[in-house]
Amino acid sequence: MERPNRPFPPRGEPVITGINGIGLWSLYLKEVRRFLKVQTQTVWAPAVTTLLFLVIFSVALGRSGREVLGVPFASFVAPGLIVMGMMQNAFANSSFSFLSGKIQGTIIDLLMPPLSNGELMAGIVGAAITRAMMVGCAVSLAMAFYPGVDLSVEHGWAVIWFGLMGAVMLALGGLLASIWAEKFDHNAAVTNFVVAPLSLLSGTFYVIDNLAPAFQAISRFNPFFYVISGFRYGFLGESDIGDGSTAVVQAAAGLGVFNLVLAIVAYRVLQSGWKIKQ
Repeated sequence: MERPNRPFPPRGEPVITGINGIGLWSLYLKEVRRFLKVQTQTVWAPAVTTLLFLVIFSVALGRSGREVLGVPFASFVAPGLIVMGMMQNAFANSSFSFLSGKIQGTIIDLLMPPLSNGELMAGIVGAAITRAMMVGCAVSLAMAFYPGVDLSVEHGWAVIWFGLMGAVMLALGGLLASIWAEKFDHNAAVTNFVVAPLSLLSGTFYVIDNLAPAFQAISRFNPFFYVISGFRYGFLGESDIGDGSTAVVQAAAGLGVFNLVLAIVAYRVLQSGWKIKQ
Protein backbone atom coordinates (compact mmCIF):
# COMPACT_ATOMS: atom_id res chain seq x y z
CA MET A 1 0.00 0.00 0.00
CA GLU A 2 1.46 3.31 -1.03
CA ARG A 3 1.85 6.02 1.56
CA PRO A 4 0.07 9.30 0.82
CA ASN A 5 2.27 11.96 -0.66
CA ARG A 6 2.54 14.61 2.07
CA PRO A 7 4.53 17.62 0.92
CA PHE A 8 6.89 19.35 3.31
CA PRO A 9 5.60 22.64 4.73
CA PRO A 10 6.92 25.81 3.09
CA ARG A 11 10.32 26.99 4.23
CA GLY A 12 10.09 29.13 7.33
CA GLU A 13 6.68 27.84 8.37
CA PRO A 14 6.84 26.23 11.84
CA VAL A 15 6.02 22.54 12.10
CA ILE A 16 5.40 22.69 15.84
CA THR A 17 2.56 25.05 16.65
CA GLY A 18 1.60 26.28 20.09
CA ILE A 19 3.92 25.70 23.03
CA ASN A 20 6.67 23.12 22.64
CA GLY A 21 6.15 21.62 26.09
CA ILE A 22 8.66 18.80 25.67
CA GLY A 23 11.37 21.14 24.43
CA LEU A 24 10.71 23.68 27.20
CA TRP A 25 10.78 20.99 29.88
CA SER A 26 13.98 19.51 28.42
CA LEU A 27 15.72 22.88 28.48
CA TYR A 28 14.57 23.52 32.04
CA LEU A 29 15.84 20.12 33.21
CA LYS A 30 19.15 20.66 31.41
CA GLU A 31 19.69 23.97 33.22
CA VAL A 32 18.64 22.58 36.61
CA ARG A 33 20.84 19.50 36.28
CA ARG A 34 23.75 21.72 35.28
CA PHE A 35 23.80 23.59 38.58
CA LEU A 36 22.83 20.55 40.65
CA LYS A 37 25.93 18.71 39.44
CA VAL A 38 27.95 21.23 41.43
CA GLN A 39 25.39 21.91 44.16
CA THR A 40 28.11 22.30 46.78
CA GLN A 41 29.18 25.45 44.93
CA THR A 42 25.81 26.64 43.62
CA VAL A 43 23.46 25.93 46.54
CA TRP A 44 25.29 25.19 49.78
CA ALA A 45 28.25 27.57 49.43
CA PRO A 46 25.93 30.64 49.20
CA ALA A 47 24.22 29.45 52.40
CA VAL A 48 27.57 29.39 54.23
CA THR A 49 28.59 32.79 52.83
CA THR A 50 25.28 34.38 53.82
CA LEU A 51 25.48 32.87 57.28
CA LEU A 52 28.91 34.46 57.69
CA PHE A 53 27.36 37.84 56.85
CA LEU A 54 24.83 37.26 59.60
CA VAL A 55 27.51 36.30 62.12
CA ILE A 56 29.73 39.29 61.32
CA PHE A 57 27.02 41.95 61.30
CA SER A 58 25.08 40.59 64.26
CA VAL A 59 28.27 40.54 66.34
CA ALA A 60 29.45 43.95 65.12
CA LEU A 61 26.11 45.80 65.16
CA GLY A 62 23.77 43.70 67.24
CA ARG A 63 25.51 43.95 70.58
CA SER A 64 23.86 45.27 73.75
CA GLY A 65 20.46 43.92 72.78
CA ARG A 66 20.04 46.28 69.82
CA GLU A 67 16.59 46.15 68.21
CA VAL A 68 15.41 47.31 64.78
CA LEU A 69 11.71 47.54 63.88
CA GLY A 70 10.95 46.14 67.32
CA VAL A 71 12.89 42.87 66.91
CA PRO A 72 16.49 41.81 67.71
CA PHE A 73 19.00 42.84 65.07
CA ALA A 74 19.72 39.24 64.02
CA SER A 75 16.01 38.60 63.33
CA PHE A 76 15.83 41.90 61.43
CA VAL A 77 18.77 41.23 59.12
CA ALA A 78 18.12 37.51 58.46
CA PRO A 79 15.21 37.88 55.95
CA GLY A 80 17.14 40.46 53.95
CA LEU A 81 20.16 38.17 53.73
CA ILE A 82 17.96 35.27 52.61
CA VAL A 83 16.38 37.12 49.71
CA MET A 84 19.69 38.81 48.82
CA GLY A 85 21.27 35.37 48.42
CA MET A 86 18.32 34.26 46.31
CA MET A 87 18.60 37.23 43.95
CA GLN A 88 22.36 37.02 43.52
CA ASN A 89 22.20 33.32 42.64
CA ALA A 90 19.31 33.82 40.24
CA PHE A 91 21.47 36.35 38.40
CA ALA A 92 24.50 34.05 38.44
CA ASN A 93 22.54 31.11 37.03
CA SER A 94 20.80 32.86 34.14
CA SER A 95 23.84 34.93 33.18
CA PHE A 96 26.01 31.83 32.83
CA SER A 97 23.88 29.96 30.28
CA PHE A 98 24.17 32.22 27.24
CA LEU A 99 27.57 33.61 28.08
CA SER A 100 29.29 30.24 28.41
CA GLY A 101 27.72 29.15 25.12
CA LYS A 102 28.92 32.29 23.35
CA ILE A 103 32.46 31.92 24.65
CA GLN A 104 32.76 28.15 24.14
CA GLY A 105 30.97 28.16 20.79
CA THR A 106 28.10 25.95 22.02
CA ILE A 107 25.41 28.63 21.76
CA ILE A 108 24.05 26.70 18.79
CA ASP A 109 22.84 24.03 21.25
CA LEU A 110 20.35 26.59 22.56
CA LEU A 111 19.45 28.22 19.25
CA MET A 112 19.15 25.10 17.06
CA PRO A 113 16.30 23.23 18.85
CA PRO A 114 12.71 24.08 17.83
CA LEU A 115 12.15 26.50 20.69
CA SER A 116 10.60 29.93 20.37
CA ASN A 117 12.26 32.93 21.96
CA GLY A 118 9.66 32.91 24.72
CA GLU A 119 10.24 29.24 25.46
CA LEU A 120 14.01 29.75 25.50
CA MET A 121 13.66 32.65 27.91
CA ALA A 122 11.16 30.76 30.09
CA GLY A 123 13.42 27.72 30.39
CA ILE A 124 16.49 29.72 31.42
CA VAL A 125 14.60 32.03 33.78
CA GLY A 126 12.66 29.12 35.30
CA ALA A 127 15.88 27.26 36.12
CA ALA A 128 17.35 30.42 37.67
CA ILE A 129 14.25 30.82 39.85
CA THR A 130 14.55 27.18 40.91
CA ARG A 131 18.14 27.72 42.01
CA ALA A 132 17.11 30.88 43.88
CA MET A 133 14.41 28.98 45.77
CA MET A 134 16.84 26.19 46.67
CA VAL A 135 19.38 28.71 47.92
CA GLY A 136 16.65 30.46 49.92
CA CYS A 137 15.67 27.18 51.60
CA ALA A 138 19.32 26.32 52.32
CA VAL A 139 20.01 29.77 53.82
CA SER A 140 16.82 29.63 55.89
CA LEU A 141 17.77 26.21 57.20
CA ALA A 142 21.21 27.45 58.20
CA MET A 143 19.83 30.56 59.90
CA ALA A 144 17.14 28.65 61.76
CA PHE A 145 19.87 27.15 63.96
CA TYR A 146 21.59 30.50 64.61
CA PRO A 147 20.92 31.76 68.15
CA GLY A 148 18.75 34.85 68.32
CA VAL A 149 17.15 34.47 64.90
CA ASP A 150 13.37 34.09 64.72
CA LEU A 151 12.03 33.20 61.25
CA SER A 152 8.36 33.08 62.19
CA VAL A 153 6.21 34.08 59.21
CA GLU A 154 3.63 36.83 59.72
CA HIS A 155 2.44 37.25 56.12
CA GLY A 156 3.08 34.23 53.92
CA TRP A 157 1.92 35.94 50.73
CA ALA A 158 4.63 38.60 51.10
CA VAL A 159 7.36 36.00 51.60
CA ILE A 160 6.28 34.12 48.47
CA TRP A 161 5.55 37.13 46.27
CA PHE A 162 8.59 39.28 47.05
CA GLY A 163 10.90 36.27 47.00
CA LEU A 164 9.53 35.28 43.59
CA MET A 165 9.66 38.83 42.21
CA GLY A 166 13.25 39.25 43.36
CA ALA A 167 14.29 35.99 41.72
CA VAL A 168 12.47 36.83 38.47
CA MET A 169 13.97 40.33 38.35
CA LEU A 170 17.56 39.12 38.72
CA ALA A 171 17.01 36.12 36.43
CA LEU A 172 15.85 38.45 33.66
CA GLY A 173 18.69 40.83 34.46
CA GLY A 174 21.19 37.99 34.24
CA LEU A 175 19.79 36.94 30.87
CA LEU A 176 20.17 40.48 29.53
CA ALA A 177 23.70 40.71 30.94
CA SER A 178 24.72 37.43 29.29
CA ILE A 179 23.39 38.61 25.93
CA TRP A 180 25.35 41.85 26.19
CA ALA A 181 28.58 40.39 27.62
CA GLU A 182 31.27 39.07 25.32
CA LYS A 183 33.54 37.60 28.00
CA PHE A 184 33.35 36.62 31.65
CA ASP A 185 34.97 39.90 32.69
CA HIS A 186 31.95 41.80 31.36
CA ASN A 187 29.59 39.65 33.36
CA ALA A 188 31.74 40.01 36.47
CA ALA A 189 31.66 43.78 36.01
CA VAL A 190 27.85 43.76 36.08
CA THR A 191 27.91 41.59 39.20
CA ASN A 192 30.50 43.70 41.04
CA PHE A 193 29.42 47.19 39.99
CA VAL A 194 25.64 46.81 39.63
CA VAL A 195 24.18 43.78 41.42
CA ALA A 196 26.37 43.80 44.55
CA PRO A 197 26.07 47.55 45.31
CA LEU A 198 22.31 47.63 44.68
CA SER A 199 21.77 44.64 46.97
CA LEU A 200 24.09 45.76 49.77
CA LEU A 201 22.81 49.36 49.71
CA SER A 202 19.13 48.43 49.71
CA GLY A 203 18.38 48.31 53.41
CA THR A 204 19.60 44.79 54.06
CA PHE A 205 21.47 45.83 57.21
CA TYR A 206 19.59 49.02 58.13
CA VAL A 207 16.33 50.90 57.76
CA ILE A 208 16.43 53.80 55.34
CA ASP A 209 14.96 56.12 57.98
CA ASN A 210 18.50 56.32 59.36
CA LEU A 211 19.73 57.88 56.12
CA ALA A 212 19.75 61.53 55.11
CA PRO A 213 16.65 62.60 53.13
CA ALA A 214 18.57 62.71 49.85
CA PHE A 215 19.82 59.13 50.27
CA GLN A 216 16.36 57.99 51.34
CA ALA A 217 15.02 59.30 48.03
CA ILE A 218 17.78 57.52 46.13
CA SER A 219 17.05 54.26 47.98
CA ARG A 220 13.41 54.44 46.91
CA PHE A 221 14.50 54.29 43.27
CA ASN A 222 16.30 51.00 43.98
CA PRO A 223 14.03 48.01 43.18
CA PHE A 224 16.18 45.83 45.46
CA PHE A 225 14.97 47.93 48.40
CA TYR A 226 11.33 46.97 47.80
CA VAL A 227 12.18 43.28 47.37
CA ILE A 228 14.17 43.12 50.60
CA SER A 229 11.82 45.27 52.68
CA GLY A 230 8.74 43.47 51.36
CA PHE A 231 10.29 40.07 52.01
CA ARG A 232 11.21 41.20 55.53
CA TYR A 233 7.62 42.38 56.03
CA GLY A 234 6.46 38.81 55.44
CA PHE A 235 8.48 37.65 58.45
CA LEU A 236 8.28 40.59 60.82
CA GLY A 237 5.00 42.24 59.88
CA GLU A 238 6.92 45.54 59.75
CA SER A 239 8.83 47.31 56.97
CA ASP A 240 10.32 50.67 56.11
CA ILE A 241 8.55 50.92 52.75
CA GLY A 242 5.81 53.11 54.22
CA ASP A 243 3.05 53.30 56.78
CA GLY A 244 0.79 50.25 57.00
CA SER A 245 0.22 47.31 54.70
CA THR A 246 -1.08 49.50 51.86
CA ALA A 247 2.44 50.66 50.99
CA VAL A 248 3.64 47.05 50.92
CA VAL A 249 0.81 46.02 48.59
CA GLN A 250 1.59 48.95 46.30
CA ALA A 251 5.26 47.91 46.27
CA ALA A 252 4.24 44.34 45.42
CA ALA A 253 2.15 45.56 42.48
CA GLY A 254 4.94 47.88 41.35
CA LEU A 255 7.46 45.03 41.31
CA GLY A 256 5.06 42.96 39.24
CA VAL A 257 4.77 45.73 36.65
CA PHE A 258 8.53 46.30 36.69
CA ASN A 259 9.23 42.62 36.04
CA LEU A 260 6.66 42.55 33.25
CA VAL A 261 8.41 45.44 31.52
CA LEU A 262 11.79 43.79 32.08
CA ALA A 263 10.48 40.53 30.59
CA ILE A 264 9.23 42.36 27.48
CA VAL A 265 12.61 44.04 27.06
CA ALA A 266 14.45 40.72 27.47
CA TYR A 267 12.13 39.06 24.95
CA ARG A 268 12.61 41.82 22.39
CA VAL A 269 16.39 41.73 22.76
CA LEU A 270 16.41 37.95 22.45
CA GLN A 271 14.12 38.14 19.43
CA SER A 272 16.38 40.65 17.70
CA GLY A 273 19.34 38.27 17.86
CA TRP A 274 21.59 41.10 19.09
CA LYS A 275 25.08 39.72 19.86
CA ILE A 276 23.74 36.18 19.44
CA LYS A 277 22.87 35.65 15.80
CA GLN A 278 24.82 38.59 14.40
